Amino acid sequence: MAKIKKVGILTSGGDAPGMNAAIRAVARTAIYHQMEAIGIRHGYHGMINGHFKELKAYHVSDILQKGGTILKTARSEEFRTPEGRKLAYENLKKEGVDAVVVIGGDGSLTGARIFCDEYSDIPFVGLPGTIDNDIYGTDYTIGYDTALNTVVEAVDKIRDTASSHNRLFFIEVMGRDAGFIALRSGIACGAEAIFVPEVKDQAANLKSFLEKGFKRRKSSNIIIVAEGDDDGGAMAIAEKVKEDFREYDVRVSILGHIQRGGTPSAFDRVTASKLGFHAVEALMDDQKSVLIGMRSGEIVHIPFSKVIKMHKSVDPSALEMAEILSL
Repeated sequence: MAKIKKVGILTSGGDAPGMNAAIRAVARTAIYHQMEAIGIRHGYHGMINGHFKELKAYHVSDILQKGGTILKTARSEEFRTPEGRKLAYENLKKEGVDAVVVIGGDGSLTGARIFCDEYSDIPFVGLPGTIDNDIYGTDYTIGYDTALNTVVEAVDKIRDTASSHNRLFFIEVMGRDAGFIALRSGIACGAEAIFVPEVKDQAANLKSFLEKGFKRRKSSNIIIVAEGDDDGGAMAIAEKVKEDFREYDVRVSILGHIQRGGTPSAFDRVTASKLGFHAVEALMDDQKSVLIGMRSGEIVHIPFSKVIKMHKSVDPSALEMAEILSL
């Protein structure tokens, strides 16, 4: 394989705290090895429309602590088409980009895999950038830890008012297809119940659970609900129990996009930096079509085909532990 001279960097899909740290690590590692770092703005959309800009070391100064992504992000329907990917390829060749690092979630990595199957002469590697932590093969994704801390801080404050007013709070967190944020934040906050998409018909058991809690004279009840839960989300579940628990003032709080923003945690900064550094190292080692992940503290390379095909699910034993600890 010819020596890589220009490394493209893009962020795609939903933004996640720590993406800027990853951009910085990729750019500076590439520059250290006498390569040019090329920022591709607005994800695959920018690749199709030629939104390229060289990144010097000073361009990525003072961004470690910033949320979001300096390269911006977007979803691209055009990239889903062969015609769109052909335009993207032609622009990469025209710019002289001979390798690309994609920072994003499942959809972004799927796009990278398809592109690599069609145009194998430009190697792509991926970094797991999503607050949902639902990427197969890696223990943690960039942004997950920060999102958890944001949820925990919000729920702790909500519990203060729930205790003061004997309120039953249903708090909806992100996680349309995966319950990692709900489960881990629920354990951290001492939630009385946790609803995740991976477990069906949880609402059926909620009534008896809350009755037991009321008999024990609990001063508050916090129920964490992942937005993708089959029971319809926090609003729908709250409506179902209002009539049965008139002794509680039932309230709903939807945390929404507050979970995506904010200063990345130290853990996310270090994780993103480590993954970004090893992304360039992998490209120099002739790796392509792989996700750079972290498992048990060690860097791992997982083929895109495996990342897309396999499903990562929450730990059933953690769900059982959360139920026991909520007594």
